[in-house]
Amino acid sequence: MPEGLAPVRNLAVALGIGLLIGLERERVKGSGPARAPAGIRTFALAALAGGVSLLIGVPGIFLVTAAFVAAVAVLGYVRSRSPDPGLTTEVALVVTVLLGGLAMSQPALAAGLAALVTILLASRTRLHRFVRNVLTADEVHDGLVFAAAALVVLPLAPDRALGPLGVLNPRTLWRLVVIVMAVGGAGYVAVRLLGARRGLPLSGFASGFISSAATIGALGARARREPGLCRAAVAGAVLSTVATVIQMAIVLAATSTAVVRALAGPLVLAGLVAAGYGAFAALKNAKGGGDAHAAPGRAFDLRAALLYTLTLAAILSASAGLTSWLGSRGLLLATSVAGFADAHAPAIAVASLVESGHGTAQDAVLPILAGFTTNSVTKMVLAATAGGRAFALRTIPGLLLVVAAAWLGTLLAF
Repeated sequence: MPEGLAPVRNLAVALGIGLLIGLERERVKGSGPARAPAGIRTFALAALAGGVSLLIGVPGIFLVTAAFVAAVAVLGYVRSRSPDPGLTTEVALVVTVLLGGLAMSQPALAAGLAALVTILLASRTRLHRFVRNVLTADEVHDGLVFAAAALVVLPLAPDRALGPLGVLNPRTLWRLVVIVMAVGGAGYVAVRLLGARRGLPLSGFASGFISSAATIGALGARARREPGLCRAAVAGAVLSTVATVIQMAIVLAATSTAVVRALAGPLVLAGLVAAGYGAFAALKNAKGGGDAHAAPGRAFDLRAALLYTLTLAAILSASAGLTSWLGSRGLLLATSVAGFADAHAPAIAVASLVESGHGTAQDAVLPILAGFTTNSVTKMVLAATAGGRAFALRTIPGLLLVVAAAWLGTLLAF
């Protein structure tokens, strides 16, 4: 577009922004003496005013324009006879002026934001119903905690190595807190949306993002209580291991891209075998699990994420110390022992060591797989103790196949 026509295009975008937001506000404006003070024409003029005030080029005129529109919006609110005490229209009018000004320099961004604003305004009823009737008080609390962890604490965390061995980075550790909370939240949402209608296989997969070992224990206990659900519980138990593999890939990618590339073969092969075995068990149980229920847990569990990260920090420090003392044998021993409690924490610890220069990506493969193996041993023990003979005889072979596939992927890579 010729340079001389750019202002015309930007003003057209500003006008479109005003018409788009104003169209939505006009629909809910009402009629008669109690109608809202601003409709489609007011919003279109407000957006144009924001654009023209910047186009004029006089310093400060845009601020004066925005302040004037804000004052008019407040006056209209005060004089309004509407019983609705909300300020949505008034705030939207000021936002429209700002978007009109933004359209003069970044029209694409301004248009995109205008679309988001319009969607937000049009979703009033759905949003209110979701917040008031769908979300529980605990979910709102957990969501606010997650927002504070991701948007307040994370940017303020120091981004430098601390500790005697220089392997603890506060920002990296807190980023893992956020990631663990986010992945757990995704699993929580999946469990709540799917519910019991989808049966134990899908619920087990979703719950696996919270804790695969805990999922296997819970499903085993249910299979012991209700033997008719055994095959569905087995499918969910093995599919929860797919979630373990996916979650490990996510956290490793966030820690060290070199390590996740080195483990791509084992992770993919283990995930495919787990998915195949779980799907086979689900197909054999086409009629089972329809009435099963899986408790979702907490939406964003800060305490569990902190415990997870503190455990990681301890493992990271111990691994670094053992590595400097015993070499690669110390790292292998540390991750193997830690794997009995959790597969991801020792994997992240090893990946963090690689990222900080303590070894190569290939050096991390065997310790991580050792932790993955010992964690599978924990799952097998839980399957046997919680689920009994029938559940264990169906679940343990699947877990063994998953471990064998991971090691086979390593051998093929070498």
